[in-house]
Amino acid sequence: MKNVVFTILSLLAAGVAAQAQATKPFTVIGKVKNAAPGSYVYLEANTQPTRKLDSAKVAANAFTLKGNVADGGEVFVLNVGGGQKLALLVEGGETLNVTADGFRMDAKTGQTGKATITGSKNMEYYEKLMTLRTDMETKVQNWNKQMAAATEKKDNKKAAQIEQEYQAAEQDVVTKVKAMLPEMGTSLVSLFALNFINIENDFATYDALATRFEKENPNSPHAKSLIGRVARIKGVAVGAQAPEIALTDTTGNPVPLSSLRGKYVLIDFWASWCGPCRAENPNVVRMYNKFKDKGFAIYSVSLDQAKANWTKAIRNDNLTWTHVSDLKFWQSAAAQQYGVQAIPATFLLDKEGKIIAKNLRGEALEQKLEEVLKGGQ
Repeated sequence: MKNVVFTILSLLAAGVAAQAQATKPFTVIGKVKNAAPGSYVYLEANTQPTRKLDSAKVAANAFTLKGNVADGGEVFVLNVGGGQKLALLVEGGETLNVTADGFRMDAKTGQTGKATITGSKNMEYYEKLMTLRTDMETKVQNWNKQMAAATEKKDNKKAAQIEQEYQAAEQDVVTKVKAMLPEMGTSLVSLFALNFINIENDFATYDALATRFEKENPNSPHAKSLIGRVARIKGVAVGAQAPEIALTDTTGNPVPLSSLRGKYVLIDFWASWCGPCRAENPNVVRMYNKFKDKGFAIYSVSLDQAKANWTKAIRNDNLTWTHVSDLKFWQSAAAQQYGVQAIPATFLLDKEGKIIAKNLRGEALEQKLEEVLKGGQ
């Protein structure tokens, strides 16, 4: 089972520049149930580290903040008393009403602080999404305990049942989120909702929302990120011509992907620090040794930052094929061009450089290679 926790509003671009953009005013009115005397509420930018934009002193447990937001909207953080932090999705013109406990964790009950925010469609649907997330997290915590017990008892039947329950619950959340998306329109919260949907499993949903933004709200700076991501993925879909990659090898010489044209090529995105990648490497080595004389090649793109770590992993894992990298971690030009969000990630190309399969590993990769290289070249 995977971890369902994700960074708040991680899909939305943080700190979009407001220069040369029109702005709209907004107001935040709130009450803090447990405000300490003389405490403040801060409006902060959704950046790391956070940056204070405005503040208001809490008087008689109440406060008022006013601000401006650039066209297209923005995500802010409301810091209540230096502890409880709340996300504000603001597009301008709203008056948001906040009621907060004022603490991150109640020392007496152990419960996290609670808050309600009303006054906009964004916050209405954000609350619904966060409820879905919290409910799922609670279930996952329980399943993790059950899974640990089942593993200790070697109860494979129980473990399989837990996994089935998890997958059913996960799909139920996705179904509920997808049902809400048409109602959300081209709002900030619709972009946040995509956190609940795997783009690999449901690209059509991402594509549909990107198309809607292009038609109805093309100038949204946050939507431009989505639109660009969808376009990149379409460019590396099965059947598409693989985009050129021209990074340098371990000796500093450029090695274009196209130099391997005429062979079936596996583009393998990996890194020395990636545990799953290193675990998969013995299988990739076996595939290479089995098929390299039948017209098969590998073009590995590393997301390493340190050349020494990269070259050491190549040696230690006996990876005797083509290796390239710009040593830019997740900012790797090739990774961004191919829409790589997690590694290992693979793309299998035919002799003409067209993508014929994606993310094949283990037995699936071997079967595909047997199919396309049957009888050799």
